[in-house]
Amino acid sequence: MPALLEVDRVSKSFGGVAANVEISFDVRQGEILGLIGPNGAGKTSLFNSISGAVVPDSGEIRFDGQRISGLPPEECALRGIARTFQVVRSFDSMTVLDNVMVGAFARHGRARAAMKLALETLAFTGLASRADTPAVSLSPAEKRRLEVARALATEPRLLLLDEMLTGLTPTEAQAGVALIRAVRDRGITVMMVEHVMEVLLPLIDRAVVLNLGRVLTTGAPGDVVRDPEVIRAYLGDRYAAA
Repeated sequence: MPALLEVDRVSKSFGGVAANVEISFDVRQGEILGLIGPNGAGKTSLFNSISGAVVPDSGEIRFDGQRISGLPPEECALRGIARTFQVVRSFDSMTVLDNVMVGAFARHGRARAAMKLALETLAFTGLASRADTPAVSLSPAEKRRLEVARALATEPRLLLLDEMLTGLTPTEAQAGVALIRAVRDRGITVMMVEHVMEVLLPLIDRAVVLNLGRVLTTGAPGDVVRDPEVIRAYLGDRYAAA
């Protein structure tokens, strides 16, 4: 599969603290890639660079062969990159439908077209029955799903999911897994940050492991969880004994 996203020696520091150091990997068209590692490893910082929220200090990020590092978030979105956030960012005073229309307006200037796309997206994400509900009244699992719906309404080619499954019950997490697979079945490439290894590992095609801002290893999930460095830095003794 060709690379849709290429991260080439990307570094970013904040106040003298290195969040990302010479990070390089690619995301292939049509795959689900997991970005894993301990807290403070630099995962969300890297998402911020890819989505345009911050500008890398050095290195280059390419999307579909074109340099995007340094572009603002709205331009990254127009090129086909959407993301969710670790801390849910819904517009609580607005309805679920209006929240998703915010994403749809990135592609459609007319309200009728944006509403049509938003309704279709709500149906796809299982939120159609909640369309007229104020976002503030949604459950935590529904709010995470709303984040995904709003991102999908921008019609992305690459979807960045930041801990979408964290804090969910096992049943909710499995429903989230089914949604992510359905997203990929639509031809959308997925890159996800997640800590729930039991849910993540059967879902992803490859993993990139970060530690202390650097790439520790990259590979198939089964290989990564047996890597002694990954076990020592992140997974712990339970995986060492497996």
